[in-house]
Amino acid sequence: QVQVAESWGGLVQAGWSLRLSCSVSGLIDDASMGWFRQAPGKEREGVACINLSGDKTFYSDSVTGRFAISRDNARSTVYLQMNSLEIDDTGIYYCATGCAVVTSASGSVSIRAAAEYWGQGTQVTVSS
Repeated sequence: QVQVAESWGGLVQAGWSLRLSCSVSGLIDDASMGWFRQAPGKEREGVACINLSGDKTFYSDSVTGRFAISRDNARSTVYLQMNSLEIDDTGIYYCATGCAVVTSASGSVSIRAAAEYWGQGTQVTVSS
């Protein structure tokens, strides 16, 4: 049975960094992986997506240049390095198996869920 578990969220001040981890059992070698977040009162938002081999990464416009997704298939782990955190980055961050990238005509990138398995999420709170 596939299990997904996020960790290392926390409370930080604006401008600080956090590195989230996502451990996956059973499926990581077969799927793209994505990070999503949901702020209170808002819809879930795709943040980052990485392909199976890890050589292609995609980011939503709101985090481009600040966040970096990576994966270590040998350790069945996906990471999200978050730098220059902003108050609007506050939310519950979820890791999921499977993501899709949609690019608009204007070049805006959206990360969509194509996930069969989700973790329980880890809280990230950014204070001023």
